[in-house]
Amino acid sequence: MDRHKLYDSKFISMDDVLGKIKSGDVIAVAAYGNEPVGFLRRLHEIRDRGVRDVTIWLANPQEEYPFLTMDGMEDVISILSIFYGPSLRRLHSTGRVSFVPNNLHMCFQAMYETKRPNVFVGAVTPLDKYGYVCMSTSQQMELELFDTCETVILEINPNLPHTSGTTRISAEKVDFFVEGEREVSTSPVYPRTQVQETIADYAASLIHDGDTIQLGIGGMPDAVAERLMDRHDLGIYTEMLGSAMGKLMECGAVNNSRKMFYRNRSIAAFAWGDQGLYDYINGNPMVELLPVYYVNDPFNIAKNDNMVSVNTALEIDLTGQVCSETLLGKQYSGTGGAWDFAYGAFHANNGRGIIALQSTAKSGTISRIVPQLTAGSVVSIPRNIVDMVVTEYGVAHLRGKSIRQRVEELIAVAHPDFRAELRKEANRLQIW
Repeated sequence: MDRHKLYDSKFISMDDVLGKIKSGDVIAVAAYGNEPVGFLRRLHEIRDRGVRDVTIWLANPQEEYPFLTMDGMEDVISILSIFYGPSLRRLHSTGRVSFVPNNLHMCFQAMYETKRPNVFVGAVTPLDKYGYVCMSTSQQMELELFDTCETVILEINPNLPHTSGTTRISAEKVDFFVEGEREVSTSPVYPRTQVQETIADYAASLIHDGDTIQLGIGGMPDAVAERLMDRHDLGIYTEMLGSAMGKLMECGAVNNSRKMFYRNRSIAAFAWGDQGLYDYINGNPMVELLPVYYVNDPFNIAKNDNMVSVNTALEIDLTGQVCSETLLGKQYSGTGGAWDFAYGAFHANNGRGIIALQSTAKSGTISRIVPQLTAGSVVSIPRNIVDMVVTEYGVAHLRGKSIRQRVEELIAVAHPDFRAELRKEANRLQIW
């Protein structure tokens, strides 16, 4: 049987898909645009089929699915997560979701060792003329899940783009297909303040022609990207390819011509942005999505000369320890690739790591630069590999600095209302 006939023979209904889920199963789902929305919208129905004790791996679900919000699901579906999005953040207090610490380049290993999935569900393109479907927007752990899960179920969504890299899957490797046409999920548009615009000015001033960039998620990195439109010969090597980076490629600021590692190609582990981004990467051979274990491997990141990593944080202490994932001691997001790229950029030839954040929170009443991290806070990036910290008051250079020098640098970019108190606490606690 050729692949096209095999493909046609594997289609089943969503009712039949739900019938494949058994008590005790551990389900993993693809992420972002490849999230199986149709399956997740109806997953709660397994309760009426008598199914219990199912675990699902989620990170940043694209909808408030019924199985997340309904009462009476406690003994039906529990959730494990490598990263909290808004839905899981709200659900944390119920005890139905538990966070698994990880660095993104090892996320599949964390999943496998914590609770190995046996069912994988994702969304892909229809079969192409060569006999492949395309897992086109995410390569975080999907590739490994194909090889380890006993049951693979894929929704067919013709609106997904076709991308290059390790995204194509042969029909032979899939157990069941189900129809699932819908719009591809897009990232939220983050509002920006004048303070954030000022921070972006400082951060962008540290990025030069010929640099290779990684930008994190949120309004701040997007603002930085907008300020790079007049640069030349930029390269992209990033975990997330977002809308602003798509615009950098379209306008020609990014051409990857000076990269030594994957010259002439933009490299990412997943794409999450607007429809314009998906249109741009659709069929584009110069944009490749590769597995996150490879892209985010710090030693691969360090192969990029002039590597510049731009991420943000929730809190930084006066010695340079960065917390980017807990708030008041509670899990807020996750480490993601923050450590991966901080380490990789730190070790790259002429590499630079930038942590960009607003100096205060809660309408200016709380300093994000603190003498010591809040009790219960997680150190997402250790001080040993923190390079530069940018606020609306300038740039603190920490690489190669003593603790006393670091304290002075960080106080200088803290909000003026808090500088005297920070100095007083540094003395009282004998930080320096």
